[in-house]
This record gives sequence, structure tokens and C-alpha cells, in this order.
Amino acid sequence: MDTSKYILKRVMMAIFTIFVAATITFFLMKLVPGSPFATEKTNEIAQQALNEKYGLDKPVFEQYKIYLNQLLHGDLGVSYKLQKNVPITTIIKQSFPISAKIGGMAIIFALAFGIPLGCISALKRGKLADSIIRVLSTLGIAVPSFVVATASMLIFSIELKILPTYGLSGPSSYILPVFTLGLYPMCYITRLMRSSMLDSLGQDYIRTARAKGMSEFVVTFKHALKNSLIPIITYLGPLVAFTLVGGFVVEKVFNIPGLGRYFIKAIDARDYNLIMGTTVFLAAFIILMNLVCDILYKLVDPRIKLDE
Repeated sequence: MDTSKYILKRVMMAIFTIFVAATITFFLMKLVPGSPFATEKTNEIAQQALNEKYGLDKPVFEQYKIYLNQLLHGDLGVSYKLQKNVPITTIIKQSFPISAKIGGMAIIFALAFGIPLGCISALKRGKLADSIIRVLSTLGIAVPSFVVATASMLIFSIELKILPTYGLSGPSSYILPVFTLGLYPMCYITRLMRSSMLDSLGQDYIRTARAKGMSEFVVTFKHALKNSLIPIITYLGPLVAFTLVGGFVVEKVFNIPGLGRYFIKAIDARDYNLIMGTTVFLAAFIILMNLVCDILYKLVDPRIKLDE
């Protein structure tokens, strides 16, 4: 399939997926009993007035039509409770860059350490270095992020007193959140890279390259490494999703004013518009990242056919 046709097809599929995600989120919110203003310290007349103001007194399908029309125009509505009458797009513009910065740093951390460690483990297969890396990477995958966050705070903030425990007051404030968020993907990439590298080193073209007298460095890092990166690129899409969803816990623990913290607060406050807006935004962002990763396959390995 031609690359441009493939991209167009994937874009249309992405738009449809976003539509489905928005529809499911909308009706799930409507299934929640009560009103966003039911917990307000106001009488029934005031609550009814608020429902009429935001159109929540209309039939569900009429609300759905209005919601879709607003969505098509890039309008995600306004916050009902957390930041009353503030557009959801404004909240996202203010908070998402913070989440994206921490998530981006966590991805760089995971790739910068995971790929080399995976290569070392594959090249030292069966030796002490391989065993240590495999044990540590397994532990990193098994331990939940909130446990890593709590343990790192106890060690580096309370006992050693060298790193702050909350907020983003300076460069040192990013170390613990980035480490906590990036540890799991780093360990997963390490194991994935090890398996992929071992598979590449066992291929016929590697044996041919060695028979031609090429140095082990060229064979490993020019030929084997390039093909070994394809599974890593495949994982980049889910990795972006993990750093965003996993970031919710990290932002809550370290009191970081990112989109994840707003999402959790929106659920607690039953701010339906904010929940729906952030869900649609994150779904669109993740779908976009997956599309970019699919296109990168072709750039890394031209033999891959874009026929799906």
C-alpha cells in the first residue's frame, strides 16, 4: 500500500476511534447516578438552576448531540466545579505541558538506560552481568510505581535529605518523579532489547557478516542493533500511554500540578465535563503517538509492508 494512502487510512481510523472513546465516556458519565452539583451545599432550587445553566436538565440524547457538536468545533466545554466556568482546553493547556515534560523525561530515561543494558545483557549472555541485569529488570517490572515512589521518598528525601518530596521547585524536583515513572519501562525495554538482540545475533546475515571479516563492533551495532530496535519502536506507542496513565499516580504522590492530578480531582469532585475532556484529549494523543510509531516502522526497516 502507498504510504500516503496508509496514513490517510490510519487517520480516518484514528478519528473513528476518538469518536467511539468520546461516546463511551459520555454515556458512562451519564450512567453515574445524581448530578455533579448534588454534593453542593445548596438547596434543590439552586441545584436545578445549575443543571439548567449547563444543559444537564435536557434529555440525554439531546445532551449527546450538543456534546458532539461542541467536540467537532474543538470545544470541550467548561469545568463545573474544580475551576468553575474555566474552559477545559485552558486547563489542558496549563497542566498537560507539565505532565508531558515529566513523561518525556521518563521516556528518555527509559530508552537511554534500557537499550544499552539490554545490549550488554545479550552480549554477556550467561555471565554474571547478564544475571544481575535480568534480576534487577525483573524486580523493576514487578514492583508497582507507588511502592517505588514511597521507597525513593523515604530513602532520598527523609533519610538522606538530598531530594525534595513534592512539587517542582527546581531541577532536583524532577529526579524522583522521572525515576519512578521511568523505572518500569526501562526494565521492560531492557528485557525486550535483550530478547530482540539475541534473536538478531542468531540470524544468517550476522554469521555472513562475521564470515566476511567484519569487526564485532560493526556486526553488533551496525547490523544487529538496527533490526533489534523494531520491537522497541513497537513499544513506544504503549510506552507513551503508560507514562501518561502511570503519571497520574506519580503526580498524586509527588503533588505535581499536571493533567493527571486534575483528572483524579475531577473524578473525586464528579466534574463530568473535565473527566470527558481529559479522556478524549488523552485518547487522541495516544492514538497520534501510535500512528507515528507505525510510520517509523517503515523508516527503520524498508522491508516492512504498510498493507494493513
